[in-house]
Amino acid sequence: MRTEGDTWDIVSSVGMTALFVAAIRAAETKQPDALVHDEFAALFVAAAGDPDTNRLIDDPELWADSPLGLGFMGLRSKFFDDHFRAATEAGVRQAVILAAGLDARAYRLDWPQGMVVYEIDQPKVLEFKGQVLADAHATPTADRREVAVDLRDNWPAALIEEGFDPARPTVWSAEGLLPYLPGAAQDALFARIDQLSAPGSSLATDTFGSDVDFQQLADFQTEQMRDTSFGKIDIADLLYTDDRSDPAEWLTKQGWTTKAAPPEELAARYDRPLTEVLEPYAQMFNGMKYLTAVKPS
Repeated sequence: MRTEGDTWDIVSSVGMTALFVAAIRAAETKQPDALVHDEFAALFVAAAGDPDTNRLIDDPELWADSPLGLGFMGLRSKFFDDHFRAATEAGVRQAVILAAGLDARAYRLDWPQGMVVYEIDQPKVLEFKGQVLADAHATPTADRREVAVDLRDNWPAALIEEGFDPARPTVWSAEGLLPYLPGAAQDALFARIDQLSAPGSSLATDTFGSDVDFQQLADFQTEQMRDTSFGKIDIADLLYTDDRSDPAEWLTKQGWTTKAAPPEELAARYDRPLTEVLEPYAQMFNGMKYLTAVKPS
């Protein structure tokens, strides 16, 4: 169970979910019609040393019946990649990746000259990530700056200490993050983003409906993934279902222009059809939205 102030590394608690997502991105990269190409994802999984997670890369059939096997992760990663590209094409030169996990966008995207990318996450997660990339002699394509801090703490102060400039437009991402935050922490997260965002800033995140039965979903997923490391984690114990503001409604009230797209819209946009989603995954998909928001100039 989650507790106030709990921490994790890459092979425990919330960190293990980041490793699992990296394995799915690595498997997606190997597909002939891959929506994303993440050459670093497999390195992270290999360095973690968990054989079951490595099997997810080599044997995609292990998760073929999961929504992750429907190209879900490819769609999600492509959505956030495009969000960053659109912002930089508009002239934004400052990015913040919240709960960066094993996201390697600072290395794999073609960033423009002068781009600064801030990655916020738990200290142990960033330490692991940095070591793997250093061992691989990887070079970031932007000025990458780590901000080792918990998002439940005073992360704006830590961000500014690393050189973040609130007076400049920023492109933000909160990918696969919100259910892992208590309701109060989520609301505080958006309030802080708003306070730190100059006009012309943008945000992308993914949201879930309030009626998702995460315990039912977790039980089903655990059974499906019982031969993998993900099957050893009760995902419902990692998520918070307490009351919180609807991100789109909250941002709209603050003057942001928002747009929400369901998974089916992304599938059509990227020409990656989704097959039928069975229960209990359907309840998650039906309430899922990919949200973009822009703070008017």
